[in-house]
Amino acid sequence: MTVQLMKNGGNEVVALNAILDLVDKINDWVGKILSFGVLFMFALVMIEVIRRYFFNSPTVWGNELTQLIFGVYVVLCGGYILRWGGHVNVDIWYGRFSAKGKAIIDMVTFSLFLMFCGMMLVYGGSLAWESLSRFEHSQSAWNPPLYPVKLMIPTGAFLLLLQGIAKLVRDIVTVVTGEKMTGPETGERETL
Repeated sequence: MTVQLMKNGGNEVVALNAILDLVDKINDWVGKILSFGVLFMFALVMIEVIRRYFFNSPTVWGNELTQLIFGVYVVLCGGYILRWGGHVNVDIWYGRFSAKGKAIIDMVTFSLFLMFCGMMLVYGGSLAWESLSRFEHSQSAWNPPLYPVKLMIPTGAFLLLLQGIAKLVRDIVTVVTGEKMTGPETGERETL
């Protein structure tokens, strides 16, 4: 399953491949598990609509639980989306560059990505810690705990950062070798 970095690579290349592969597998696993959350949210919304409009008996918890699950879904899927190239970029220019040109642009813009992840880790971590230290609950009639959801903010930022570093390493290899790291396990950006 490892992607070949360089021909005749030594132990360092094998170890680097193993680390990159592990980051990919973690984000793939998280993304696949969370994909079932979409089905769960769909079911919750359908139950709520049926109960509200057909039986005139809405739940207290349906909408809020859907929002909490969606929040976790959005925050934790960032690494998975980055791994498979699903984040938005300006394809008008970016799509015209060679693999090496794209890698150079991605390396230059990595500093912005790093600032974003750093802010999510620092401020999201602070928010999560404050929520955990107070065992924060929602102020609704249902009153669910919010700290498990808020703990997902720094977790998702960390997963995104790991995948971003893996992408940076692949971009560096592309620039140095002139060959894009490809294979069945490497994310390819899909364009319309």
